Amino acid sequence: MVSDAGPLIHLAQIRQLILLKKLFGIVLITEKVKFEVCDEGLRLGYADAGGIATALDEGWLKVEPFPKRLATSALKFAQGENISKADAQTLLLAVDKKAKLLVDEKLLSSLAKMYGLKIWSTWTLLLEALSKNYIAFGDVKIAVDDLGKRKFRLNPKQTQEILEAATQIDKQQKSRRNI
Repeated sequence: MVSDAGPLIHLAQIRQLILLKKLFGIVLITEKVKFEVCDEGLRLGYADAGGIATALDEGWLKVEPFPKRLATSALKFAQGENISKADAQTLLLAVDKKAKLLVDEKLLSSLAKMYGLKIWSTWTLLLEALSKNYIAFGDVKIAVDDLGKRKFRLNPKQTQEILEAATQIDKQQKSRRNI
């Protein structure tokens, strides 16, 4: 798994960053993502940056050096698609590693799909964690209330879809426990 900055920040804000370790073991980020989510976050005093720094110290969140052979491609890709160099490097690292990509940005997600990458978002990650009993339905509800309204600006339909999916997963989990 290769992660973009947004999902790391969002998961740290709701204190669910550990789900990445539980679901994927090792998660790779570029140096540019580390700078954005950790170095700059700590400098600005963001509480979520401390959780990300801890994950880096523990070693399951790892900075993967960006391959020098892809540097020119990343720059051209960023300019051609009108995305940041950090986003271009994140996507190309996932392509190079043949890895899944954790991203919340629609444009980057669409570009990654063109490269045949399997895409995860903060929401799909939370629903998967629910299905594996790593979190409870209430944790998804809290995330929707906190992140959905403040950060993602989910519309009512999106909120309903996420909560309906979580409700279905929760019902399946409960019925399995009763068997």
